[in-house]
Amino acid sequence: MLLPILLVIASGMAHAVWSMFTKRSRNKSVFLWSIMMVATIVLLPVLITELWRNPLTAGSYGLLLVSVLLQAIYSWLLSKTYELGDLSQIYPIMRGTSTLLVPIIGVIFLSETLSIFGWIGIICMLGGFIVLSGVGSHSKPSNSHIHSKKPVLMALCVGLCTTCYVFVDKLNLQHISPLALLEVTNIGFVIGLTPAVLASRKMIWEELRVNKSTIILGSILNPGSYLLFLFAMQQAPMAHISPIREIGTVFATFLGIMLLKEQQGFKRISCSIVIFCGILLIGIWG
Repeated sequence: MLLPILLVIASGMAHAVWSMFTKRSRNKSVFLWSIMMVATIVLLPVLITELWRNPLTAGSYGLLLVSVLLQAIYSWLLSKTYELGDLSQIYPIMRGTSTLLVPIIGVIFLSETLSIFGWIGIICMLGGFIVLSGVGSHSKPSNSHIHSKKPVLMALCVGLCTTCYVFVDKLNLQHISPLALLEVTNIGFVIGLTPAVLASRKMIWEELRVNKSTIILGSILNPGSYLLFLFAMQQAPMAHISPIREIGTVFATFLGIMLLKEQQGFKRISCSIVIFCGILLIGIWG
């Protein structure tokens, strides 16, 4: 069990770092499209070769198309969310939403039960979300985004989309290798951002000129973070390892405060820790 845990922690850290690069970029859609295009081109022969040698059933191809569609929606939502909110505000919400939604759906619709630790975890996460959203705060915002609710709502949508594609990809792993599945998700991600990139294609060269080094690093960390998670899912139950991956919420918040100089540092770091503790309570003892 140690290896999947280490893979998942590395996955969470890598995800937080490329997310920080995205927030620091000039054009979020162009940056995300650029870092994903590199991996998409490199891995395309892997996908074609695997599907040529091991053809899938019609239902399996349909499930892959669902994954492509969900990734396209996810990439568009992600770019818009990073345009609107601070990394230290939106990242814990994006990453924590799926962990929050799954047990609530189970209790309401599937007659499942939660332990006392599970309910404490849900309360921790809801409290962290509410504080990060600025609900009930009467202080004057220092900029237009700090207390805006739109970034929070967009982050919740990203989290919902993440919940959907992780479940679909868990099913896809029964029919296709992690590397080939990663290419399928890459294709969907690129498709979702292509219209925005075409509309601002002049920004591609500007983004490359200014952020070439971070684009190169991001092109490794972005697909690499999910590939590590896919390998971990092959070796351990998703319910056991998914919560551990969200240690990235704390790491990303620190990056936002320390490197991006975002405000409300103590409050947001505290909220990210509370949310991560809630995730662990639900995932391990819930």
